[in-house]
Amino acid sequence: MYSGNNVIRFNEISIDTLAKEARVKEDPVELTRKEYELLVYFLSNQRKVISKNALISHLWSQEMGTGESADIIYTHIKNLRKKLSEKGCGDYIRSLYGMGYKLTDQ
Repeated sequence: MYSGNNVIRFNEISIDTLAKEARVKEDPVELTRKEYELLVYFLSNQRKVISKNALISHLWSQEMGTGESADIIYTHIKNLRKKLSEKGCGDYIRSLYGMGYKLTDQ
């Protein structure tokens, strides 16, 4: 998972947490702040099921409405998947119906 003090890796994805840079196969990926925070959270919790509520709590300190928050999480994940895919990255973020999401290569 970690290779060095400030770099998190998962397959072809790497994040330099000091420089706040995400890369796919050494190619930089332009992410919004929330997309970056979401990717760091997924890479820090590889192969663990992460509920939507956990994502909301991590990304936003205050509680949001359930319907509104689900839409926002879905939108950020959709955009993150698209940006990673455009750089040639596999789709590792799995949606688990009724449970949340999981970053896995299986």
